[in-house]
Amino acid sequence: MSVESKKTRARCCSNFKLFLASMAFVFFSKAFGGAYMKSSITQIERRFDIPSSLIGVIDGSFEMGNLLVVAFVSYFGAKLHRPRLIGIGCLIMAAGSFLIALPHFFQGLYKYETSVSHSTDINSTASILPCLSNHSLAVADETPDLEARTACEKAAGSSMWIYVFLGNMLRGIGETPIMPLGVSYLDDFAKEENTPFYLACIHTVGILGPMFGFMLGSLLAKIYVDIGFVDLDSVTINHKDSRWVGAWWLGFIVTGTIILLSSIPFWFLPKSLPKEGQEQSQSKSTELTTVAEQENFLPDENQDHEEKNKPVTFQELAKDFIPSLRRLFKNNVFTLMILTHLVAVNGFIGMITFKPKFMEQIYGQSASKAIFIIGIMNLPAVALGIITGGFVLKRFKLGVIGAARVSIAASFGASCLLFIQIFLHCDTAEVAGLTVSYQGVPQVSYNQQTLLSQCNMGCSCSMKHWDPVCAHNGVTYASPCLAGCQTSTGTGRGMMFHNCTCTGEMMTPGMNMSAVLGQCPRRSNCDFMFKIYMTFSVVGSFISACGGTPGYIVLLRSIQPDLKSLALGMQTLIVRTLGGIPPPIYFGALIDQTCLKWGTKNCGGRGACRLYDANKFRMTFLGLITGLYFLSNMLWGGVYRTVVKRQKKLTLRNQAKENGLEGNTVDNGHANISIGKNKEDADNESTI
Repeated sequence: MSVESKKTRARCCSNFKLFLASMAFVFFSKAFGGAYMKSSITQIERRFDIPSSLIGVIDGSFEMGNLLVVAFVSYFGAKLHRPRLIGIGCLIMAAGSFLIALPHFFQGLYKYETSVSHSTDINSTASILPCLSNHSLAVADETPDLEARTACEKAAGSSMWIYVFLGNMLRGIGETPIMPLGVSYLDDFAKEENTPFYLACIHTVGILGPMFGFMLGSLLAKIYVDIGFVDLDSVTINHKDSRWVGAWWLGFIVTGTIILLSSIPFWFLPKSLPKEGQEQSQSKSTELTTVAEQENFLPDENQDHEEKNKPVTFQELAKDFIPSLRRLFKNNVFTLMILTHLVAVNGFIGMITFKPKFMEQIYGQSASKAIFIIGIMNLPAVALGIITGGFVLKRFKLGVIGAARVSIAASFGASCLLFIQIFLHCDTAEVAGLTVSYQGVPQVSYNQQTLLSQCNMGCSCSMKHWDPVCAHNGVTYASPCLAGCQTSTGTGRGMMFHNCTCTGEMMTPGMNMSAVLGQCPRRSNCDFMFKIYMTFSVVGSFISACGGTPGYIVLLRSIQPDLKSLALGMQTLIVRTLGGIPPPIYFGALIDQTCLKWGTKNCGGRGACRLYDANKFRMTFLGLITGLYFLSNMLWGGVYRTVVKRQKKLTLRNQAKENGLEGNTVDNGHANISIGKNKEDADNESTI
């Protein structure tokens, strides 16, 4: 072997390793940014005072960005320099992350709603009279005129959530080339038997991204949004309060920088590589190389690549686009796989978007703790599940049918564990007038008039404000005024309210009738139930992830090599469009229906929800997710049946070829199968 040949081989090997490392890093960085976006949903919702349905639209803008360009990137990008397109996408993603953080620097300081006038002097011990001083707050229930409200909202910059929407859309546009072009590039130049392992390794490194993203989100959720610009001693709320907003903007600067760094290696990768394990001295001029037959699933007549070395014009590519789509969607297995993934992704996106809110409302966890637990427990289980699925495929050398069986078993097991979680819950938080009466009788009321009682009638309290206080009787009141508190002492978070007349209705004479800022902890042993819930959640995440890599292999092996990039792009287009955009919106809209107490914007009008009907929230949220997962299981059964049927047909056809019977008819005991097929029929019937 010549020295030049050895150098070429070493260089190609080095480029392939560089590509694997670059793909792992870019999967990490994009997942890091995506997970941080999910972890910041609650903070963004509170900062801009918007309902869950609108935050769902903002979250779905990522998939909207994908929708704009994915079909063109997947098809035309496959014929161009794929690594450089991925690098360009990373630059766009970074720009989107920086744009999301921009409103913080143009918006004023965060002003949370409160019903109490606090002294500006933190050393002052002057008493404030919550009940008597709130006679003027009754007018706050009146809606301000449209002109005044518009001027106020413009000054407050409440419409700046549009920057978050556009920045997230840019992130979606930039992320588009990574999956279809990167995976097809890997599958083209890696050994077929190594592809599942490489994919599993890349996804496993990628899963570290969400772990770090959620951990960063948890850390910043404890840091006040305007840190460095306000005196934190004057802030009367803490990170457990539903009005608290963390430093969400800082995380997008960090994620944007990481994504920007991940783009660098792709500018140094070649357009094509030699097939792994083969000696080649020249790179091919097109992006697709000869791909070995996949488990004898693909007929020989479709492996004709004689024209691939010829220059291809843009007009020729465009002319071939519609016929390629027609060939692709005549593949029954591919179509069923798209439907299966679509339903499963609907459930997953809805769950991951609002899971921190679910843990906060049902189990009384703070937003920062909920985000941290997801990152430190659920995501490692997902990583272990992904690598386990890839290892099982490689260890037992499972074919397409075996991969489908693993995916079905994993999906069904995860659905069963999810169903059990519906019955796990804690006692509802006791809030006077909303979840319990002022006499302590359990009741759930969506009518704000129930916030008023005989004990606070003389205070003329506003029913719109949410400034919760915890009394010594263990009940939370929506504000010091609604608790009937007459006086207060202290400043900041240490403020206490005294002579609260409403607390006496559930206390024996002589007990302390004071209250402190913040909601009361749950009465029941909620920590124990939360541990049980997390056990089922973590095990379910692991089992579900075990089917991820096998399911992806079923998809890869169901399509022709020349349609691989287009198929992955169309899958991304359809699943991201119908599985990524609608779920946060309709999940958010349904969750909004369970809200018991809406916050109030500084300029008037309804803001973010402060308290939910926990039982209705739980049944709506988990019931919808479980229904979608069981529907996905049914579709998986259809995929498996089609795969087995096609495998039998293909086995008979291959036997006929070996016996010289091609073009004749074979009787399989049930139906006559024609052996001779033209190219279009072969695509439809012989490819899985």
